[in-house]
Amino acid sequence: MNISDLLGAVMQSGMTPSTSQRMQNAFSSGGGSILESLGGMIGGQQSGGLGGVLSSMLGGGGGLGGMLGDVLNQAGQRVGGHQNLALGGLGALAGALLGGGGKSLGGALGGGVMALLGAMAFQALKGSGGRTPQVPLGLMEPQTDADRQELERHAELVLKAMINAAKADGQIDPSEARRIVGKLQEVGMDAETQQYVMAEMQKPMETQTLLAAAKGRPELAAEIYGASLLAIEVDTPEEQRYLDQLAAGLGLSPAVAQRIKDMVGLQPV
Repeated sequence: MNISDLLGAVMQSGMTPSTSQRMQNAFSSGGGSILESLGGMIGGQQSGGLGGVLSSMLGGGGGLGGMLGDVLNQAGQRVGGHQNLALGGLGALAGALLGGGGKSLGGALGGGVMALLGAMAFQALKGSGGRTPQVPLGLMEPQTDADRQELERHAELVLKAMINAAKADGQIDPSEARRIVGKLQEVGMDAETQQYVMAEMQKPMETQTLLAAAKGRPELAAEIYGASLLAIEVDTPEEQRYLDQLAAGLGLSPAVAQRIKDMVGLQPV
């Protein structure tokens, strides 16, 4: 079972009605244009390819813009060039959010989610505690099998964080669980994968496991928090209390947590 494929399918199925809009908000927060940045970095000057598709989506300079343009430049400098960033996944995600893609995106969409969460974490942590953050694993293109395996482990933590957040105001409603699993079936996930997701949704909450995994790893902590914001509406006191406790347990300062909320456009309850 490929967790990145599964993460992409779960995001495609929609954990909440606001999931897609919040990802779009993250692309468009701040100034600049992520699609222009992506188009240039992946070959936007060419007539074909992903860069050309992204450039055509801009339609005269509009479309999704955001803090990610600057983030990609800064992160690229830290890791030896844009070729070492997960630009293809970000491009696939941007295309899907604008109505392109679909079943064929597979793991590219999951990789895009990880890259977006990584970019959000990098931006939110800049200047926090007087340190320059590391470039999160999700934002980097894996170079070795060990890198790919580690990214899969991070993707599984992100998926578990999303499912955990969905339990914040009680058990996941059985009808909602069936809807999500049904959507997974529609996008081609096999029976084993569907059973895995159903089992995760039926488990008790695993907050302490998430906190332990992120201990001493602020970039991963910020990614887990960002993923949790994509998974729930945050329209009940229980969900708000869970997020407050999660941020504190992950060691995120109120300022960092608020930056991530602002990126996804989360409005106060």
